[in-house]
Amino acid sequence: MTAPTRTRYQPATGTGRDGFAQLLRAEWTKFRTVRGWLAGLAIAALAVVATGLLAAGGSSSSCQHVGGGPVRHGRGCMPSYPVGPGGLAVQDSFYFVHQPLTGNGSITARVTSLTGRLPAANGNPTGPPAKAGQVPWAKAGIIVKASTRPGSPYAAVMVTAGHGVRMQDDYTGDRAGRPGAVSAAAPRWLRLTRTGDTITGYDSADGTHWARIGTVRLAGLAPAVQAGLFAASPGYAVITQNFGGGTTGSGGPSQATAVFDHLSRSGRWPGGRWAGGYVGGAAGPGMGGYHQAGGRFTVTGSGDIAPVLPGDPGQTIDSHLVGTFAGLIAVIVVATLFITAEYRRGLIRTTFAASPRRGRVLAAKAIVTGAAAFVAGLAAAAAALYFGGWVAREHGSYVLPVSGLTEFRIVAGTGALFAATAILALACGAVLRRSAAAVAIVIVAIVLPYLMGIASVLPVGATGWLLRITPAAAFAVQQAMPRYPQVTALYSPGTGYFPLAAWAGLAVLCGYAALTLGLATALLRRRDA
Repeated sequence: MTAPTRTRYQPATGTGRDGFAQLLRAEWTKFRTVRGWLAGLAIAALAVVATGLLAAGGSSSSCQHVGGGPVRHGRGCMPSYPVGPGGLAVQDSFYFVHQPLTGNGSITARVTSLTGRLPAANGNPTGPPAKAGQVPWAKAGIIVKASTRPGSPYAAVMVTAGHGVRMQDDYTGDRAGRPGAVSAAAPRWLRLTRTGDTITGYDSADGTHWARIGTVRLAGLAPAVQAGLFAASPGYAVITQNFGGGTTGSGGPSQATAVFDHLSRSGRWPGGRWAGGYVGGAAGPGMGGYHQAGGRFTVTGSGDIAPVLPGDPGQTIDSHLVGTFAGLIAVIVVATLFITAEYRRGLIRTTFAASPRRGRVLAAKAIVTGAAAFVAGLAAAAAALYFGGWVAREHGSYVLPVSGLTEFRIVAGTGALFAATAILALACGAVLRRSAAAVAIVIVAIVLPYLMGIASVLPVGATGWLLRITPAAAFAVQQAMPRYPQVTALYSPGTGYFPLAAWAGLAVLCGYAALTLGLATALLRRRDA
């Protein structure tokens, strides 16, 4: 007698029910039906916005009329900076000896010395400089400028105190020329030529053999421009980052003096004397001027031609996102509970019975929680930037302008920061199956290094490495201002600068999230539910 054939039991889970779209819909239904999780994301967004508003409102400024009078607060006290061609706030203050150039032409000059004066050691930061010396970016040379209006386009070739010959344009452009310091024994010849909107810079050691430094285009340059000699010297500052947070600094205005000769020109230039004066207003009594003796010009100036960086003069838009870390804590809790709550209640078995392909379940959960966190972060960042900027301006604080592309990157990047953090927390919860442990690990990995970085509790070098190798590197996506090699500043997380580029920092966090998610997938397939 033939034995009956036994058929192995298989769950009734057809491909239609276990389709990924249906799985996504099921996970989204789970997420949105738990009010506490939606409330957690709302709290995350509100934490970012509320903290940003408090920070913006707490940075109020006051001012007083010259010669006395009542102290005022608010919009009337905001400093005013010229805006350069790229939409950035800029410093545009230097002594300019100039004449108009109409149409195409060139200007050539030899620089035989560059000396300077620094504030006294005990000094008075508002008084005249009192000792010999130079700041590294003290500069003097020849310049073609659209007009004497501060913030107008320009291109210049210059000698500097500590960086050799440079060609700079429109406040952010900087190209290196011949290295070394200038002196009577080692003079520098400089030349600028104009052809329409195009300016080309050259330098030479002997006035015969010329090397091209670079060519730039000054868009919309009018037929008549101002061109001539200039001198500038940024403020002297000694800034120290303290162990345990904060910075200390001292300094004051500095001064540069350059000697020019062998001045020659081609093109349509007027005859007569050169006009001399400060662009952007005088830097102080006795801080600038020029003297001409035959073909020899001595030009003295103070100030700088460069972007304005964050600091006492103003704040950047990323300061309105200071509450991001608080929002991330709420996101971490929600994302972790999205997986650990099912383990705690035993519902994970039901989930895997309905969809046995565990890797797909985890992928669906990651997409749902990541997308929800992205929307929360996007909304929070947009609201914080808009309302934070409005509150800051109402309280008399100056908000440094940035390009629309930078604003978009910060808003979208904050959303991506929320999403990647949520996926990392979800994966960590799947690995550990314990809410408290997973939440603690992710907070220590992301939030703690960031707080240590901005609070300057470690030396600058150690902080830099911490924000390179931990998931907290992703906060670089919120950096509003780039580094400028031609501007000396304390570039640290405490002043809004991170060691990695914006998207590179976010990629570090995404890498951690991907690796943890891969580990969680492997463990899910091997372990019992």
